[in-house]
Amino acid sequence: MTTFLTPPIVHPNTSRFVGPFDRRTTAAEVVHGLDLGGRRAVVTGAASGIGLETARALAAAGACVTLAVRDVDAGAAAATALTAATGNELVSVAPLDLTDRTSIRAFVSTWDGPLHMLVNNAGVMATPLTRTAERWELQFATNHLGHFALTTGLFPALLAAGDARVVSVSSGAHLRAPVDFDDVHFHGRPYDPWLAYAQSKTANVLFAVEANRRWSGDGIHVNAVMPGGIRTGLQRHLDARELAAMDARAGDLWKTAEQGAATSVLLAASPLVEGIGGRYFEDCAEALPATGVYGRGVAPYALNPEAAERLWDLSVATLRA
Repeated sequence: MTTFLTPPIVHPNTSRFVGPFDRRTTAAEVVHGLDLGGRRAVVTGAASGIGLETARALAAAGACVTLAVRDVDAGAAAATALTAATGNELVSVAPLDLTDRTSIRAFVSTWDGPLHMLVNNAGVMATPLTRTAERWELQFATNHLGHFALTTGLFPALLAAGDARVVSVSSGAHLRAPVDFDDVHFHGRPYDPWLAYAQSKTANVLFAVEANRRWSGDGIHVNAVMPGGIRTGLQRHLDARELAAMDARAGDLWKTAEQGAATSVLLAASPLVEGIGGRYFEDCAEALPATGVYGRGVAPYALNPEAAERLWDLSVATLRA
């Protein structure tokens, strides 16, 4: 049974959730005082970075946590470390390659019982042009299509939970571009790694909007998050110039991985956001409308319900092809 004594804060004259936390809050602080015993969670990409810290906070609060990872050896090492750190022996690892539909189907088919929390955290960023076996662009395939297939495949388990949460980890990079529905895989237009990343992160938000519209009546609430600027392996494809540009934009706003995981944990586990869905959060609060292509806020096109429904239909058709 989850417990929290501090009431949520609602922004005056709006339904915008603000809450008691901020960008400096850690995931551990979000779950302080919560008892997640008996609740089950899946965190993708949980062998390192903010995925690992998300899993750590949920495990520390007593949840049964599955690390869904491509590198099973790294995941096993992470699971062992989490059990040692939290004392929670209900931490396990399972193989999941989000670019491989067979791997996703295997994960879904072996899942048994309800699923209360699904954190779609794994991702790639600004990769050179790479295509999957289906000739899908890698970033869209990994960041959106793979998680779409996983989440829709796990729908019966989420439904069985009665009050499930899904967290779609997006990025402020979504401000750079909407989804190009005419050429999501860059078959006709010149490939740009940052535009590809941006549209995949916009897709993460649109997925939350449409999934919540479809599923909230069944007790499943879906939100998107911007974790903030965190130095992790996600930046491994960036050159020195790109890293310097990121440093210049972020300034002193870089977060630790523990701080970066806080918003995901809030939306996955906190009773403060019970019943909230279809929204985009950053720094443990619902984001305001963006005013530019860099920085804070959410782009209107990322919350557009018509675009969200169109993306859902495109995703279903793509995965059936």
